[in-house]
Amino acid sequence: MTKPRTTTAAEEAAATEAREAPKHAVSRDASDGWLPAEEHYAIGKAARGAVPRKTQAGWLPPGDRPDPIAQLRAQDARRLPELVPIRWGRMSVSPFTFFRGAALTMAADLAATPSSGLRVQLCGDAHIMNFGVFAAPDRTPIFDVADFDETLPGPWEWDLKRLAASVVIAARDRGFTKSQGHGAALAAARSYRAWMRRYAAMTNAEVWHSRVAADDALALAKAASKAGTGKTGAVLARAREHAATQAFAKLTHVVDGVPRFTDDPPLIAHLAPGQTDMDRDVRQAFRDYKKTLQDDHRALLDRYAFVDLARKVVGVSSVGTVDLVVLMMGRDDGDPLILQIKEAGASSLEAFAGRSIYRHHGHRVVAGQRLMQAASDIFLGWIRGAAPDQRDFYWRQLRDFKGSVPMEQVRPAGLAVYAAICGWTLARAHARSGDRMAIAAYLGKSDRFDQALAAFAQAYADQAERDYERLTAAIKQGEVQVETGV
Repeated sequence: MTKPRTTTAAEEAAATEAREAPKHAVSRDASDGWLPAEEHYAIGKAARGAVPRKTQAGWLPPGDRPDPIAQLRAQDARRLPELVPIRWGRMSVSPFTFFRGAALTMAADLAATPSSGLRVQLCGDAHIMNFGVFAAPDRTPIFDVADFDETLPGPWEWDLKRLAASVVIAARDRGFTKSQGHGAALAAARSYRAWMRRYAAMTNAEVWHSRVAADDALALAKAASKAGTGKTGAVLARAREHAATQAFAKLTHVVDGVPRFTDDPPLIAHLAPGQTDMDRDVRQAFRDYKKTLQDDHRALLDRYAFVDLARKVVGVSSVGTVDLVVLMMGRDDGDPLILQIKEAGASSLEAFAGRSIYRHHGHRVVAGQRLMQAASDIFLGWIRGAAPDQRDFYWRQLRDFKGSVPMEQVRPAGLAVYAAICGWTLARAHARSGDRMAIAAYLGKSDRFDQALAAFAQAYADQAERDYERLTAAIKQGEVQVETGV
């Protein structure tokens, strides 16, 4: 693990300036009526005057910053107790894995930083591992944001700052130099700014129908191959070929001629007797879920028959929440469909960006995903669980996400390329819901914002390492129980 850097006098000055700057610019609301393009640009320039781009650079923790471990442990209350140690075990591997599981901590920190006051639909957890390649409904491989559990409207800077910080933390995890991590974060910011300016010049319909094709991402990686991108291009190429592959072969085996999920506890296991009534609970859940689908998608789903159900452990931050997988079969044993039923709690952003307009958190996730993605899963839907818990869930296809670039294979130049692709993708997602012209005007033509964001990313990476040290101390003191290697 890289030792946290000592904060320089310049960084402390930047952080002080950021704290003293207005936290949010006051901008004219363009949602109530049509405004000509030049007025949208004027809104962005006014925001730049109220919250200068250089104020986005600094970060120093406030004196009353909550203890990050206590903050995150509070989330364990509604998680399955037997899985909580696995969550902490996965977070304890490195500062990078801790950061991935600490969206709540960063949301609280971001709320204290300056922002332009321009809001978009946020991913809410836009770290570099939450992007990837998958097949659109028309089977075209695309590159897009892939996780929306925390989605909520909020300041566009929050997503971009989380992305940039994750890039620097990933660079440190790989043992890259400070300048290499800085360059990768700079690449993410530069790409976001350049593409936002391009989207600002497009019509609404052009923005809505734009997408980052997997072939375009691959071409970008190949174009930079001479700079030593390592396996980035090769991984994206394999993702383009296999993004739509289902996990059927990996997760199932045949019992008496019928496919069944293969138990591999605690990662995947059938529910114990008494935990669910298959005939009642699953069939009722299906009826409720199908009501949230389009008519034609519901007709397609009706062609599949329920075969099996199991509990599955997924991700880092999601470990401990209720997560089920449903195996359905269509025409024959070569026509499987695996659906995931994933618990949706309140977004970590709600305490800082405001409550969702959706009373159902599964609906919140689905609506946010459909708004941000260029093309979303046709089987996205939601249900509310049975009493007494009445947890919210959303449904989606379970895909074998082979499109994620494994950080352990990435070289410094490859990380910069991948960060740029993620910055491009995030700009496209934000342009669909926010005032892209105002955001583009705020960002401007120069690299001032890019440099500020990269500086913030370095400073926040230091914070993530300090928080990780707090976790390791909590584990040694018995404050947090962990189960590793799972």
